[in-house]
Order: sequence, then C-alpha cells, then structure tokens
Amino acid sequence: MSEPLVEAAALPTVVIGAGPIGLAAAARLVERGIEPLVLEAGPSAGTAVREWAHVRLFSTWAELTDPSAEKLLAPTGWVQPDGATYPSGGDWAARYLQPLADVLGAKVRYGARVTGVSRAGRDRVVDADRERQPFTVHVRYADGREERLFARAVIDASGTWSTPNPLGGDGLPALGERAAADRVSYRVPDLGDPAVRARYAGRRTAVVGTGASAFTALALLADLAEEDGDTHAVWILRRGIGGSTFGGGEADQLPARGALGLRAKAAVNTGRASAVTGFRTAAVERDGDRLVLVAEDGRRLDPVDEVIVLTGLRPDLSFVSELRLALDERLQAPVGLAPLIDPNQHSCGTVYPHGVKELSHPERDVYLVGMKSYGRAPTFLAMTGYEQVRSIAAALAGDQEAAERVELTLPETGVCGGAGLFDEPEADSGAGGGCCAAPGTLQIGVGAPAASGGC
Repeated sequence: MSEPLVEAAALPTVVIGAGPIGLAAAARLVERGIEPLVLEAGPSAGTAVREWAHVRLFSTWAELTDPSAEKLLAPTGWVQPDGATYPSGGDWAARYLQPLADVLGAKVRYGARVTGVSRAGRDRVVDADRERQPFTVHVRYADGREERLFARAVIDASGTWSTPNPLGGDGLPALGERAAADRVSYRVPDLGDPAVRARYAGRRTAVVGTGASAFTALALLADLAEEDGDTHAVWILRRGIGGSTFGGGEADQLPARGALGLRAKAAVNTGRASAVTGFRTAAVERDGDRLVLVAEDGRRLDPVDEVIVLTGLRPDLSFVSELRLALDERLQAPVGLAPLIDPNQHSCGTVYPHGVKELSHPERDVYLVGMKSYGRAPTFLAMTGYEQVRSIAAALAGDQEAAERVELTLPETGVCGGAGLFDEPEADSGAGGGCCAAPGTLQIGVGAPAASGGC
C-alpha cells in the first residue's frame, strides 16, 4: 500500500471561486483554523457578480453578508452597510466581496482557472488506497503558466454564471441560435449604458424565461417603452400563465422579489409587453435584419430585433469529471439535495435548510456549494450558501455535531404551484403557503423532509 504524497492535514483546502459563497467558505475555514486557498479565474473578487453590477438584488444587505466574514472585516474598520437596504451587484462586489478578499490576502489567487480536480495518482476508476491520496488541482494562470496543487479538501463554489441555458426548449441550442449570436443575449441588459440602451430602444425584443432575471428584463424594457413608444417586449413563456407565474407578490417574504413579479405583470397589463404562452423554441430564422422564432409545434412569431434568453443556468462539471460525484440525473445537483429543489416535484421557491449531509459525495471531502450545488434548479439564496459552507467547515474540522445542527430560517416565496414542468395554468394551486410551506426552523438530519413524495 502506497503512502500519501503529502500529509493531508498539512495541505490547504482549495476553494474554487472568489464569489460570495467561495469567500464565505474561506472565512469559515479560517474561523475553524483550516488554511484555505481560493482560486479565482477572474481578475478580482466577485468577477461574475460584477458582470451584473447594474442589477439590484432582492435580498437586503443583512441577508447578503456572512457572520464569519463580518468578524474578519471588523478589525479593518469596515463599515457594515445598512442591513435594510438593497444593494446592486456592483455594490455587493465593491463594498463587501472585494474588502473580504483583501483581508484574506494571499489566501486568494486571481487569474487562476481550475482546469481539473482529481486524486493524486488516481483517476476516477481506481479504488486502491484512493482516500489516502490528497486531491490534485490543476490550475492555468492568466499568463499561460500551469501548476498542479495539492489539497486536503475541495470546495467548488465556481457557480453557474458562465454556462447559461440555451434558447432551445429541449435544453440544446435552437437551430440557428448560434448563427444569430449577434442578436441574442443571455444577460439582463444594462440600459444605463448608452450603447446597450441604443440596442433596445425603439425595437421589438423577445424575452424568454420566467424567473427573477426575466422579470427584471421585462420591467426595464417596460420603463424604456414608457419613454420610447416604439419599444416593445414580447415575453415568451414555455408554460401557460397561472396564479404563480408572477411569483408570490405581496405574500413573498422577500418583498423586493415579490415586487419584481408585480412589475412584470404590470408590463403585460399596460401593453408595454405582450405574452406568448406554451412556446418552446425549436429554431431561430433570419428575416432580413430581424429574427423569427419558431416553436416545436410549428408556430412562428412576428419578427423581433433582439432576443434576451433568461432560461436559467447550468453547472460546468467538466473540470470535476475525474471525481466520484453523486449527482441527480435531472438537476445535476447532489442527490441528497435534489429532492428538496426539484421543480418536477414542486415549484415552491422555499427551500428546506441543508448542509454537509445533503452535499456529500462518494468522493470524500469534495463539495459543490452555492449556485453550483443547485445544478439546474432556480431559487438559490445567498443565505442558503452561507449556511452550506458553515456546515462543511464544521465537518472538515471534525465537529460533526455542529455540522449536522444547521439551523436557518429561509423566507418563503408566497407561492406553491403544482408539480411538473408542463403544468397547465388550471393545475396551479395559486399563491400563499400551500403544501411546500416550511416550518420556521429545521435541523439538518433531524427535521428535514423525506427525500421523496413531492412537496
């Protein structure tokens, strides 16, 4: 039996991604006396967050900062923002994420893209002496240099921002989607940028999606239409419109999230946006300088100038393919977490608290956290990720009792729709509580729901 290359306890825990959850993981590890090494592909903390700097979050500052991170920041003179206010993505990055990364100092490396993670000397096939080997992390730096690092554990907080879902209703790019790339965007437009504003002003834009990002885009385009009457949004829904389509509204315990849905509803009601339901895109065709979307059932929409695709995100699993991960076949989320967030089971935005138990894999001491842990499921909240990494840090420190005693009160959306992704509107159970309403506080491994049975 071979000896491990390096004593695992002497190695750092590698955290992939210097976003909100990755930096919180580092703070939690420091608190537990475990050395973190954060590898960030971008040039600064919160690189992905900065790409939607213009978007205002629907969580307040109080819900967007991690307690352990606050303890690290306090001695620096950091001034905690007003907890009742709502930051933009730019505010979050500049006033919290970058200061936190600065405190962590050399524990954070920028321009460091992780290209692969495995066990030292073991591909995913080999059993022999596997768990005694450290993790090997392959990194490519911005200057082209490559390095192989060793780690005692790996926390993948790389998110899903770089891999948005395509326009096609079958999960693949629609025919012609790539060829129309000059007219198709996968981000909420920054209409404060004159060049971006000129792209959409006075034009007809299709917005595809039904989540908070789509609501935001519709609201922004509706505001633009109020100034420029020739601007119009065409909202394309893969399902029908029912009681839960616009979210929980005033019943949502995150008021700003509920307000987004109400703004989208107002855009449709005032005629600044029109809705097309049951439309699953199969092809994008050129009509001169414009685009025509064609549905799987053969329907063709009137030509549009631009298309904004906001149909969710998916995880990039390519660089962890040599690890033995237990992922749900539908969501690509950890199998212990998937039943709690699967939209095939329920459409509630309320998610039961969860921690290391639900996030563990056959490969010991590797965890997908944050947005990446949700796979293709929506409704992730920063609070959820902070609690995930608190639990994981406790487990890595050997404090299993603390790891399993995760307690967190999560806000409800005020919505509990019917099960299934092809529901007709009349199958909706409407807003307000419903079968998915969670008790105020749950303990992981104690009060968590069964892994089956829908809501």
